[in-house]
Formats: sequence, structure tokens, C-alpha cells
Amino acid sequence: MLGGISTNIGVDTTAREAYQHGYNQIFVEDAMTAVTKEEHDYVCKYIFPRIGSIRTSEEVISALK
Repeated sequence: MLGGISTNIGVDTTAREAYQHGYNQIFVEDAMTAVTKEEHDYVCKYIFPRIGSIRTSEEVISALK
């Protein structure tokens, strides 16, 4: 599960590396942010769906119960 500061830089770079190593990834969309909403939304809409699954923190917590 990935989240963090700088959706379009730090999280994106980590996600791409993890994908190259074969990790199954879940992106916790409301547990990350970027400088602008547009930057965050772009990566979540166009990049992350190609390399993992996008979930909210509520969905993740529910799945862990």
C-alpha cells in the first residue's frame, strides 16, 4: 500500500520502481497529496491504474477487518 507526500513525484517514483520489481500495489488515494489537485488527480487517473489498484483509506480498512 502506498501513500505519502507528493503524489506526482515521490509516490509516483516509488510506484514505478515497485512495479518494475513485480510488486502488487494498492494506492491509497486519500492518503497522499500533491502541490496542486490537478497534479494529484492526473497521476491517480492515468498512471496508477496501469500499475496497481486505487482505493480509499476507508476501503483499505474495511478489507483488513
